[in-house]
Amino acid sequence: MTEKVLQNKNNGMIVLIADLAVLLAAIAGVVFGGIMLDGGKTVGLALFIPALLLLLIGWIPLLGLRVLKPQEALVITLFGKYVGTLKGDGFFWVNPFSGSFNPAAKTKLSQSGDVKTASLVSVAASAAGASVNIDPMGNKISLKIMTLNNSRQKINDCLGNPVEIGIAVMWRVTDTAKAVFNVDNYKEFLSLQCDSALRNVVRIYPYDVAPNVDTTGDGVADEGSLRGSSEVVAERIRDEIQSRVLDAGIEILEARITYLAYAPEIAAVMLQRQQASAIIDARKMIVDGAVGMVEMALARLSENGTVQLDEERKAAMVSNLLVVLCGNRDAQPVVNSGSLY
Repeated sequence: MTEKVLQNKNNGMIVLIADLAVLLAAIAGVVFGGIMLDGGKTVGLALFIPALLLLLIGWIPLLGLRVLKPQEALVITLFGKYVGTLKGDGFFWVNPFSGSFNPAAKTKLSQSGDVKTASLVSVAASAAGASVNIDPMGNKISLKIMTLNNSRQKINDCLGNPVEIGIAVMWRVTDTAKAVFNVDNYKEFLSLQCDSALRNVVRIYPYDVAPNVDTTGDGVADEGSLRGSSEVVAERIRDEIQSRVLDAGIEILEARITYLAYAPEIAAVMLQRQQASAIIDARKMIVDGAVGMVEMALARLSENGTVQLDEERKAAMVSNLLVVLCGNRDAQPVVNSGSLY
């Protein structure tokens, strides 16, 4: 199914004025024809009957009037056959026996546009004391850029660790015919494909950098991860979703990760693991710095000839300096008032 845009249909105002003029003329014909019949003139019958018939069917052309705002479209069908699509803002007139079709008109997702509509519906329903289904868009299809925020999902990464992740997808309808006729409900279809694509991509990456993990598929281990390669992961998710919704006439503009964390059942353990890794890295840095300082101190003492130390005293001095430099607490100095030996 290919979209066909209806041209030269932006003449709704002309049809409205002409039809109102015909209805006014029909009303006048009925009135004057009735007056003539009441006066015994048979010519009034020739005026009254056509005017009455015109008055009875003159409202039918008004059913073909359509009003569209910018970035809106309307899929027109006639007796089940696809006629074309109205696009652009304006006052249109189509066949009055035709109708509009949009199976996703009443579908409300957690996305821009639907959220506002849902809030208006709830306010109106609460004010009326009843559950009311209000849809100001009707069967119109929005061509604006929409933002879909799917619910957070719990997915196992490539190492089997459960993570919670959420994404925001920016999308828009580019082919109204495909969106309406190729899938049952293009909004629900998009939401389902987003969930499926997200699961497929997240299973390729570890949450954090892990050894011997190939995320690119080239057979070489790399440093890709969900936390450190968010831009690459988001681009792969966008491409995955786009390949799935191409037949639905939907264009995926962007996909972004909005939430990423370990699942609650392992979050505490993974936090301890990260803390332990950070402590080890900090200790390595402290020891490297302390060894360098001790070497520099021994070299300076030897160059200046300040004091002559044998190997045993050097070892004791190195031990004391390392204890002072690598300790968690401030050192308490001890003054030796006796001899060095």
